[in-house]
Amino acid sequence: MAKTVAIEQTPNIGIENLKATPARLGAFLKDVRSEMRKVISPSREEVQATTITVIVTVFVFAAYFWLVDNIIGRGIEALLHKLTQH
Repeated sequence: MAKTVAIEQTPNIGIENLKATPARLGAFLKDVRSEMRKVISPSREEVQATTITVIVTVFVFAAYFWLVDNIIGRGIEALLHKLTQH
């Protein structure tokens, strides 16, 4: 007896995705345009204010870390000096 095998025809998903690419690209560009309309540029005063805030914050943290580093460094030096004395 001969056996028959049923082969199902499955659509080629790669071709379907390729055909849908222009529509997806158009929808993506439409969304980009919509989101770009919502974007606002900061004023000169806002940029200056935030820049000054960042610079001051950097200097404050630099001073803090310098102080902590010196305290820890001197503490370790004192500890090593005590431990190495005979």
